[in-house]
Amino acid sequence: MGLWFRKRAPAAAKSDESLPIIRLEGVSKTFKGESDDDTVALDDVSVDINRGEYVSISGPSGCGKSTFLSILGLLETPTSGTYWLNGRRTDQLTPAERARVRSLDVGLIFQSFNLIGDMSVYENVEYPLTLRGKSAQERAERVHAALDRVGMTARAKQRPGQLSGGHQQLVAIARAIAGEPPILLADEPTGNLDSKAGDALMAMLSELHAGGATLCLATHNPDYIALAERHIYLFDGRVVPTAVAT
Repeated sequence: MGLWFRKRAPAAAKSDESLPIIRLEGVSKTFKGESDDDTVALDDVSVDINRGEYVSISGPSGCGKSTFLSILGLLETPTSGTYWLNGRRTDQLTPAERARVRSLDVGLIFQSFNLIGDMSVYENVEYPLTLRGKSAQERAERVHAALDRVGMTARAKQRPGQLSGGHQQLVAIARAIAGEPPILLADEPTGNLDSKAGDALMAMLSELHAGGATLCLATHNPDYIALAERHIYLFDGRVVPTAVAT
């Protein structure tokens, strides 16, 4: 069983522990198009996500799910509104601070794998740990545990170009969980997997949540939506009640 699955000791009390780990206040995101053809991806979204919560996000294609997660992961910045992460306004972070927070606090499992082509599977999973200053022994322990958890140990020496899309997705998942981030953001993580592998992945994510991770999952699958503690439905970039959506 990997390092991620040990029950964590209670964290020392902090002044902001009672605050949501994620808070969006009136967040909108507009992408500029050619001429005046702008796209409003998110429109006045206000959401709180508590520490250790498991939240599913759904909605029709183009509703803003990926943009929502990209903002949470500090890959995009809101056009307007405020995003608070761990009690701190993200618009007050320097670029270096944003990169550090993204590296230490957030595990990203997105549809684009973003694997480094000239690195092996092992090196891809290890690389973020190197940036965090982990010792060689700890890196090895975490990489082996993560690859074993997703069933990719036998392919550790291969490069991404030698793998199928499904296997590349598993490597991206191993990379995300190896750092034991307190927040996991998953955008349709089963999209490149068959049903058996997808169900195994969802079981793993549930275990990570049980171990203390805050999990935000974007999915169309009603069975996976039902696994979450809370459901956020997006329509045309706005949060709407699920009763209205159905």
